[in-house]
Amino acid sequence: MNHLFYIMGKSASGKDSVYQWLLRELPLKPVVLYTTRPRRAHEQDGREYHFITVEQLREMRAKSQLLESRTYHTEAGDWTYCTAKDAADLSAGSYLAIGTLESYLPIRAYYGEEAVVPIYIEVDDGVRLARALERERQEKAPRYTELCRRFLADAEDYAEENLMQAEIGRRFENQDFAACTAEIRAYIAALLADDGTAVDSEAV
Repeated sequence: MNHLFYIMGKSASGKDSVYQWLLRELPLKPVVLYTTRPRRAHEQDGREYHFITVEQLREMRAKSQLLESRTYHTEAGDWTYCTAKDAADLSAGSYLAIGTLESYLPIRAYYGEEAVVPIYIEVDDGVRLARALERERQEKAPRYTELCRRFLADAEDYAEENLMQAEIGRRFENQDFAACTAEIRAYIAALLADDGTAVDSEAV
């Protein structure tokens, strides 16, 4: 059985970096989400996200093309993130996705619990806050209020009871990027090997 490995974690936990690193290291296809939020300075359309307008989002909804969507009321306006129904064809191979606990649940229901594997990344709150502040400083128009909103919202969204209800047991600590990615890589590679997917021996 092919799998959809789903990376989750609070903001500034290093999800994006882990996601990009794993795509380079393992034979996984990317799941690229859609979003109406503004593109950040370092991002490219079609790589981190498909950046779309509100009108394009309405069209996708009208055509029933969305598997899930969630809208956040930010200081800069409403931002929607969504996954298209054709984002992953598990008959063609295994995929890697990045999202939230909220988006993970409908995706698991759509593809099946056995197919969707959660990869939950944890980082000390103080470290996350420092990382988020440094990242925001690099933007042309830093949104510090939005940074604070997200930080507080994460505490509720990823509350321990929510993680338990979603059956998120294993956690990957991202205090040291090399150690964290090595652990995740070995975990995914073992499952890929069980599926019969050829993986570099260094990954196991």
